[in-house]
Amino acid sequence: MNPNIVETINVAREVAWLPWAVQYFFLIGLSYGAFLLSLPGIVFRRPTWGGVSRLALLGALVCGLSAPVALLADLHQPGRFWHFYAYFTPTSWMSWGAFFIPIYLGGLIVYGWLAFRPDLARHAASGGRLAGVAGTLAYGGHESRGALKAAALLAFVGAALVALYTGVEVAVVRARPLWNTPLLPVQFFITALAGATGLALVFNRFSSRDAAHTLTLSRVLAATQALALAIGALWLALGVSGLSPVHAKALAEVGPSANWQISAVWAAAATALTLLLAWKRPGSGLLVGLLALHSAWMMRWSIFIGGQEVPKTGAGYYSYSLPLGPEGLMGIVGTAGLWIFLFVLITSLLPLDRIAAGAADKAGV
Repeated sequence: MNPNIVETINVAREVAWLPWAVQYFFLIGLSYGAFLLSLPGIVFRRPTWGGVSRLALLGALVCGLSAPVALLADLHQPGRFWHFYAYFTPTSWMSWGAFFIPIYLGGLIVYGWLAFRPDLARHAASGGRLAGVAGTLAYGGHESRGALKAAALLAFVGAALVALYTGVEVAVVRARPLWNTPLLPVQFFITALAGATGLALVFNRFSSRDAAHTLTLSRVLAATQALALAIGALWLALGVSGLSPVHAKALAEVGPSANWQISAVWAAAATALTLLLAWKRPGSGLLVGLLALHSAWMMRWSIFIGGQEVPKTGAGYYSYSLPLGPEGLMGIVGTAGLWIFLFVLITSLLPLDRIAAGAADKAGV
């Protein structure tokens, strides 16, 4: 008989949602945020939004086509995706998401094709690179406003459903107070819109460098950063005051952690800096664009990976080290490579400068 007594205080667990999940939530957020930015210029034809909206639509397409690959990889066995359709679970937001994503992507692809079809025809007529392919895709190159608005409506419904499910499927996890808050879906949406605005600013910097586009996007970005700071302050106030037990418990869990303290200060400082630059120095489009993308990524990494470092039971924190293989760094690099490939493919058929020019091209036709 063994006289020693072994007491198990805590059991360390591997993270269930890997960096693939972070990439999916980041890319799909950028996509539906950029899609919303495309509406003023393309659907409602606001004069000052012409090139801005077209750059945003490019971002929506590239990010939207990349995101499902990261989601499939996060299933560990990508072939499992059909289980969502064969074994539909009405009580699961993730199960509903399997239907919402095709609605959004289907509408987005048709909307993008209808929006860019006249430009594909002009590119084909110019005899540029891949002109033959562009001409085939243009399918006559006629502008179809009715079909465009219908596709935009379908994509808008899909975008709203995707934004809802990607936020709520995390917020419903009661076992993690950090996630279990109605403020989380709102913050996901605001930071997604901010990141999409930042992406459009980066595109503008490497295309037309239009000062009017930069000013328009900077104003939108400043508004989103102000909202993000307000939501963060509300979350903190609810936790400190104790008015919300869930927020108070979440603050008690992460408050003593030096890593979380540094992350909170970093996030608040980065958001405030982006707000100040976007408001006071709108001409620094590339810098504020990169800062907005950084903030959107950091928020999701902190919530998903950092949130899983907080144990559901026991004391202390789990430690996570980014692996170098496909479930870590190589996976992130691979998704970035896919994004770059899609960007190069689309801009080869439709050059970035032509997309950014937008209304000017049409005026000259």
